Amino acid sequence: MIDTPTVVQTERRTTAVIHLTIPVADMPKLFGPAVMELLAELKEQGVLPAGPLVAHHFNLSGPDFTTFDFELGFPVDAPVRANGRVKPSELPSVRALRTNYHGAYEGLPGAWGEFQAWIAASGHAQGPSLFESYVLGPANSPDPSTWQTELTRFLA
Repeated sequence: MIDTPTVVQTERRTTAVIHLTIPVADMPKLFGPAVMELLAELKEQGVLPAGPLVAHHFNLSGPDFTTFDFELGFPVDAPVRANGRVKPSELPSVRALRTNYHGAYEGLPGAWGEFQAWIAASGHAQGPSLFESYVLGPANSPDPSTWQTELTRFLA
C-alpha cells in the first residue's frame, strides 16, 4: 500500500493557505470548495501554484481524533496577500519520514495506519505535525490506481 519510508530533510516553502478546523466527517464536503477558493484567489492575485496541493495537519495524536486542524494550500511562486480566508504561510524545514501512497483518497486512513505502524516498529520519535501532498490525482487521471499522495510525518 505504501512505499518504504525514508528519512528526509524538508525544505521551507512559502504557501497560500486556508486554515480549517473541522470535524473529520465534514472533510469530503469542505475540502473541494476550499481548494476552489484558493485557486480563485491565487488567480485573482496573479500568483501561480509552485507544486501540488498540501494539507498540513497540526497536533494529530492517536487513532481517536474527531477534528482536523490543518492548513490546506499550495506552495506558491510569490507571497500572497491575505484576503478573506486565504492567508500566506509556509511549510517548515524539518527532519521527517516520508512515503508515497498509491491509490484512491478513501485509502488514505489505511495508508496512514500502515505508515504509523512502520514508524512505531522502526523506533523513530515522531513530532506532532504531518502533511499530505497530493502529487497525482483526479486532475491527472480518472483512474484512482494511478493517484499518488506523499505522506510526511515530522520527527521529534
